[in-house]
Amino acid sequence: MRKPLISGNWKMNHNHFEAIQTVQKLAYLVGKDELEAADVSIHPPFTDIRSVQTVIDSDKLGYALGAQHCHYEEKGAFTGEVSPVFLQKLGVQYVICGHSERREIFGETDEIVNKKVAAIQAHGMTPIFCCGETLEEREAGDTETKVLGQIRAGLEGRTPEQVAALVIAYEPIWAIGTGRTATSDDAQQVCAAVRACVAEGWGNDAAQAVRIQYGGSVKGSNIAELIAMPDIDGALVGGASLDADEFARICKLGV
Repeated sequence: MRKPLISGNWKMNHNHFEAIQTVQKLAYLVGKDELEAADVSIHPPFTDIRSVQTVIDSDKLGYALGAQHCHYEEKGAFTGEVSPVFLQKLGVQYVICGHSERREIFGETDEIVNKKVAAIQAHGMTPIFCCGETLEEREAGDTETKVLGQIRAGLEGRTPEQVAALVIAYEPIWAIGTGRTATSDDAQQVCAAVRACVAEGWGNDAAQAVRIQYGGSVKGSNIAELIAMPDIDGALVGGASLDADEFARICKLGV
């Protein structure tokens, strides 16, 4: 059975003082025993990463350090961007790529996301590869066309072993930050289609090994139902991860 991965995406929230306080409170609420049930990664803004890393390392916490995105080049004239090399040196283990906000607001294409996946893995980190549809696409019945198209394009050129080692996060765009959540059955249906797509493109072994998260208004009150689905292996959590009490409930899988 795949161990669930719960990832907290803080987006552009929490300065480094607030980040330290949140991680320390979370550590009090979710100790090492609770971490037997799930892996937890924390994805603060870039300016907080060093501070969060210091807390995790000095207090020997069981959380994995994550980043929200990175550039696909190691260095160069890319003002404002962050190299995967920099993240690796800070001990980052997971990097979100292809998030809908990066795609929709900052114009990241499937080609760019594909390059980021390759760069993240080349530097020994694990991509959390995001895919998802808009409300218009969902209502038109195009959910699987959009989501599976993103997967095929974003992971093109990856070996079965590389696909097996990454994380895929299905995030319906219409559910992010809206309070609306796909029903567990709906989320399971899409995540099952994602796993079938991986099996078709990269083989059954990769499909069984890859972890598939659901993201979109995940809360302590719905995580247990979601995680009980056979093809949902965790959650990519946005707003609820900013509150240590609520995120702790999610990390404990609703217990």
